[in-house]
Amino acid sequence: MIIKCPFPKNELLRIIILIPFLLLSGFLRAQQDSVDAAALERMINLTEVVVRSDLNVPAFIRRIKDDTTFYKAFRNLRILGFTSFNDIRMFDKKDRLSASLQSKTRQHVSNGCRTMDVLEEKSSGNMYDGDDFRYFTAQLYASLFFTEGKICGENNIVKGIALSTKSKKGLDKHREQLKMMFFNPGKKIPGIPFIGNKINIFDPEVARYYDFTIDLGDYEGQYCYIFSIKAKPGLSKAEKNHIVFDNMTTWFNNITMEIVGRQYDLSYSTPLYDFDVSMEVLMTRFLDLLVPKMISYNGNWDVAIKKREKGVFTATLFNFTR
Repeated sequence: MIIKCPFPKNELLRIIILIPFLLLSGFLRAQQDSVDAAALERMINLTEVVVRSDLNVPAFIRRIKDDTTFYKAFRNLRILGFTSFNDIRMFDKKDRLSASLQSKTRQHVSNGCRTMDVLEEKSSGNMYDGDDFRYFTAQLYASLFFTEGKICGENNIVKGIALSTKSKKGLDKHREQLKMMFFNPGKKIPGIPFIGNKINIFDPEVARYYDFTIDLGDYEGQYCYIFSIKAKPGLSKAEKNHIVFDNMTTWFNNITMEIVGRQYDLSYSTPLYDFDVSMEVLMTRFLDLLVPKMISYNGNWDVAIKKREKGVFTATLFNFTR
């Protein structure tokens, strides 16, 4: 059977490869048609230490669903100077290194504008096609973590942001679609093939495929609430078709409730594409701002009529200035 792809092959790759990157920007904004906090409380496993802590579970869940600290941490990068170590490695189908890039960059912010200098750079293999990156994984990394030219008029405000694809085209439109998907789960967004409502894991029809757990423990030197979401074991093949998040664990500072770190694994397979991705994000504070200090990614992608991409990267951010 021949399945016709509704997107040009490069556009489809851009759509699906953005999915894990946009998870960096935000997660699980609440919708009225999502599971209410009381109903979700009955689905959550609490460890003994959490039970003893007398945690207000419905309030905790509402806070998770309404969280903006993660999204704001990444928007804070728009108004700060910082240095970044960038390590991107691409592999062939036999897991042999085919291309790599190691660089040190410095973002500068002045008079409401940001620019970037490349301080050091070393590449190998076929990372570049002329002046451009050959791989979409590297292109998307660059679009999210590198600054081209001078960019002005940005801010770190998250309250009241209205997401819309109106007047947006190409990669900008796909990025906005995925922001809408993760900031407004449960709302139908046209143009995202196959995944649909499966990312809205607080929806009753989706939540039943997952185990939810709240624990308390140390992480990166902080005492944290640990909220984990895992696909239920023993799901049938048909039930597994509803799973996109295999595992997601988020650490919240037990006093401020800011996100300290997040790890997740997601995978999905359709006749047009498949992906298997693991990511980790660690946060730190600079002055009064929460910012990411490390982002790691290990991803394997395949799109119909397009060569499979296997990539690993680590971004390490430090020396923040304001």
